Amino acid sequence: MAAAVLLAAALPAAGQDYEREKRWAGEIIPNLVVGDAVQMRLPSGREFLGLYAERKGAPAAVLLLHGVGVHPDHGVIGILRVVLADMGYATLSVQMPVQRSDAQVEDYYPTVFPEAVERIRVAARWLQGREYRRVVLLSHSMGSWMANVYYEKTEDSPFAGWICMGLTGGFGGMRNVRAPVLDVYGEHDLAQVLRADWRRRATLLAIDGSKQVRVAGADHQFTGKEKELAAVIRDFVSSLK
Repeated sequence: MAAAVLLAAALPAAGQDYEREKRWAGEIIPNLVVGDAVQMRLPSGREFLGLYAERKGAPAAVLLLHGVGVHPDHGVIGILRVVLADMGYATLSVQMPVQRSDAQVEDYYPTVFPEAVERIRVAARWLQGREYRRVVLLSHSMGSWMANVYYEKTEDSPFAGWICMGLTGGFGGMRNVRAPVLDVYGEHDLAQVLRADWRRRATLLAIDGSKQVRVAGADHQFTGKEKELAAVIRDFVSSLK
């Protein structure tokens, strides 16, 4: 994984579809019910969308990363950003880099990962600037790959914990992960997720406060099991120091 990310730094992100992001923003923003649209700015000057639900005095703020080829209000991430806000947490769901609509998963990795790491860093600093007591990272599927690479490339992460959902494989280099990790997957998750559950569990043994949870009856998107998933997340976040 690390070697692939280093290679990506030398590759142009020619397939990265910024116009697709703009089209989604144009559809999402007028229809927001919970939270507000905010623009995050990369060091390059390029902006990306965040959906921010403010909760003053919240015990934690949660930064949410969606899966492959979608947007920050889609699927389980779109549901969790609202449910967790209703539970009293501040939430910021951000647009991660996407490729063209006909791209395959392998087209994403490693091309868009360097910018994904920068987006996570920018969003984390943005939340820190709002002085929440804890900032927690929550990722799903491809977003969990991006989060894992973020940790590989970031020695001093500000996150009090990482909720890693539906990671399709084992963890990569985890030497920079010093906060508890919650590895969550569904009973009927993707085969790649299920086959590697023991590898992820073994990795977590070396990280204090970490654990693995399988959500009964859930698929990769946790369809119909979002409330059970949110309860698992709440219990984990409330245990963080």
